[in-house]
Amino acid sequence: MKILITGYHGFVGQNLIPYLKEKGHVVYGLGRSGDYLWKDLEENKLPDVDAIIHLAGKAHDTKNQTEAGVYFKVNVDLTMKVFNYFINHPNIKKFIFFSSVKAAADQVNGEVLNEDMPMTPKGPYGESKAEAEKKINEEWSNLDLNQKGSRHVYILRPCMMHGPGNKGNLNLLYKVVNVGLPWPLGAFENKRSFCSISNVCFVVGQLLAFDVKSGTYNLADDEALSTNELISIICENLGRQTRIWKFGRSAMSSLAKIGDKLHLPLTTERLAKLTENYIVDNSKIKNALKIDRMPVPACEGLSYTIHSFKENSKWKS
Repeated sequence: MKILITGYHGFVGQNLIPYLKEKGHVVYGLGRSGDYLWKDLEENKLPDVDAIIHLAGKAHDTKNQTEAGVYFKVNVDLTMKVFNYFINHPNIKKFIFFSSVKAAADQVNGEVLNEDMPMTPKGPYGESKAEAEKKINEEWSNLDLNQKGSRHVYILRPCMMHGPGNKGNLNLLYKVVNVGLPWPLGAFENKRSFCSISNVCFVVGQLLAFDVKSGTYNLADDEALSTNELISIICENLGRQTRIWKFGRSAMSSLAKIGDKLHLPLTTERLAKLTENYIVDNSKIKNALKIDRMPVPACEGLSYTIHSFKENSKWKS
């Protein structure tokens, strides 16, 4: 297939493009630089393609320095420009939009997040992704069966993705363990879902290869892990002894509040991300693809990610 990918310079794109090329697909990039520019979209100068994968978006700013309007301009307005291009070009058979589980819920303590739950996003990132989903579904539902034909629209909601080139809280954990520091948040018992980039690539490849029913699908590994288990995986891959300290939860929460004011690595938001329960149900996408399990288990995928961190550290040194 000929595939147009927006935001292809990002983490997902840099892992997805080699995967698709290995499968024999022809890939074009659309963005601020590269094969095609945003003005080419507006001027209708893009190549004929069979599918569009829309990755471009404003990622969650953990420092909360981004104005809310920026999220909506990028995550909603830009998304609808790309989607309307798809709508107006009936030769393009598939549209894949990367949303986020944060479009559905900011927190899922005590529950397992599935696609049927009411959407309760919190903050401009999740709210903008939810708005984009809403507009896509509205535009798509307004088309009659003849206009839709054999075309398909997929909204994917990945949870915390990881793999080579990954940045974020997983990197923070790796750095803490790599310098020999003990993990101080052992008192927080939690379970959360992760999503290996290998599983993400697999799902996208399947959606391109087969006529899976249009819809919204969560993306997650099969197993949910605690942060303490994640620390153990990192230590194992570094050849270090696992050192987990169980300081009082209230004391660590107070320290995180100080971190907010002094801009320390540990802040209240980062503490919540590292210790919250956030379990994501991936059964809908597995049923749609007619598979029993994702190809890469959670521990194996995380080990692969940690190994990539090690290799990157060697390269820099």
